[in-house]
Amino acid sequence: MRFQEYLNAKPLYYDEIDYSRMPRVYEKIKHALKIPKIIHIIGTNGKGTTGRFLATALFANNYGVGHYTSPHILEFNERVWVNGSNASNERLQNAHEELQKLLSKEDADALSYFEYTTLLAMIIFSECEFVVMEAGLGGEHDATAVFPKILTLVTPIAYDHEAFLGTDIKQIATTKLNAIQNNAIIANQRFEEVYEVAKSLVGKNIARVDDFLDDNDKKNILAISKELILAPYLAQNLSLSIAALKFLGMSYNASDFKNAKLFGRLSHVAKNVLVDVGHNTLAASSIAEALFGEKFTLIYNSYRDKNYKEILSILKPIILSVEIIEVANQRIEDVQKIQSALDDLNIKHTIFKEIQEEQNYLVFGSFSVVEKFLKEHTGVAKYTI
Repeated sequence: MRFQEYLNAKPLYYDEIDYSRMPRVYEKIKHALKIPKIIHIIGTNGKGTTGRFLATALFANNYGVGHYTSPHILEFNERVWVNGSNASNERLQNAHEELQKLLSKEDADALSYFEYTTLLAMIIFSECEFVVMEAGLGGEHDATAVFPKILTLVTPIAYDHEAFLGTDIKQIATTKLNAIQNNAIIANQRFEEVYEVAKSLVGKNIARVDDFLDDNDKKNILAISKELILAPYLAQNLSLSIAALKFLGMSYNASDFKNAKLFGRLSHVAKNVLVDVGHNTLAASSIAEALFGEKFTLIYNSYRDKNYKEILSILKPIILSVEIIEVANQRIEDVQKIQSALDDLNIKHTIFKEIQEEQNYLVFGSFSVVEKFLKEHTGVAKYTI
């Protein structure tokens, strides 16, 4: 069976997760895998951009580098980046065939979409010197946590996926930080509980990002941020990636990051249209800060498990009205419930139909929202993801 056909047959979402499955399967096949030096990225927001900044800089310094990220916007290939480019369909197919030979049929069929593709990516990355590996849903129980790591990077931690990670910040931080094997660098956090959990971990070498950055680094970060037109929250992700380079004992130049900006993070797709794949309260706060003083028509929808009323409340100072984009997805919330939340917040709303040239738009709510918008309303062939 062809890779994409096989993958499409696997469910993307689960009400319950068997946390023992990935470690059990990995133990069976790890002898056949060549594992590069892995830098693991955990946290709630900013994992993708932090990873791409770091992977791009390593590649610019002549290292073979893989970057594993999720989810994708338009095609699966976006998740597996090797030496500056997304993996080709042929490369994915070859890795799929190799993985099928390693796994029993029972194990292959049992693995989730994300578990299977994590192992597939590791086959593709076998010739790399470094792999920057972004965790998916969580921390200690994540499929990516089974591999040995030389370093863990911790992006800002906030509320998200509470059903799986915990109902308060301390629980969420504990679940995520338990993925640390040895060395870690932790980004600046909004919640003090994250630092408290980090201090409680015995036998872990955990430093803060500012421990690695001197005045010259801070000047470089400002210059790079200006050149790449980075929002403040993206500049924080850049800082964490530079701290990782310094941990590894590597120098860097501003030019190392010129191709690093990841699409879908406050990206302009038209003169009057910004898109962002953020989908939780921390992302909303970061965007509200970055765009403070401007006003947008918000093109929006939300998954049921997101606190969309709080998200909309956070974004309210920068939005004139909301246009709900209809998305076909099993996780998406009923339109009527989002409309009710908007009514409670006294925010004008309608159903999205088309872009008006005289208005400024922000497309936000999830990867699915941005995907739907790009595919149906902007002629996505123009954009390189």
